[in-house]
Amino acid sequence: MARQTTTPMSLINKIYALLAKVGSALQSPVLLVIRLYWGWHFIGTGWGKLHRLKDVTEYFASLNIPAPHLNAIMASSTECLGGALLILGLFSRFASFALICCMSVAYLTAEREALLVVFSNPDKFLGADPFLFLYASVLVFAFGPGRLSLDALMGREKKA
Repeated sequence: MARQTTTPMSLINKIYALLAKVGSALQSPVLLVIRLYWGWHFIGTGWGKLHRLKDVTEYFASLNIPAPHLNAIMASSTECLGGALLILGLFSRFASFALICCMSVAYLTAEREALLVVFSNPDKFLGADPFLFLYASVLVFAFGPGRLSLDALMGREKKA
């Protein structure tokens, strides 16, 4: 009887296949956690801005943002509604795209210095307030909301 030998490469391939299977199984739960956590935080920041519109308008004016009151309402509403949609996993790519735009404007205005030193001082860029919000939004935009979402339930997301 011939004895089967396991070569180091076949063992590595088997381990890799197992890790890929585990990683794939974790994708939707991880996306759910990201959506729930950051969706809740987006709602909180947006809600806070909506309830301090005067202060936010003055802050936007100090940053030379045009139509500061209108932009304060738009940014706050985008964060609230976008966060709620992330939590539900509904219209997730639209919501995450709107939130990416919102956080990009935050970098361009409120965190311009951190943006300008992204390569020379990445810690400053990574430590800026919008970074994790932007990062979570990019993850949902790129990978979708996952199978544990209303988008998936409605058939909008074929693979996640």
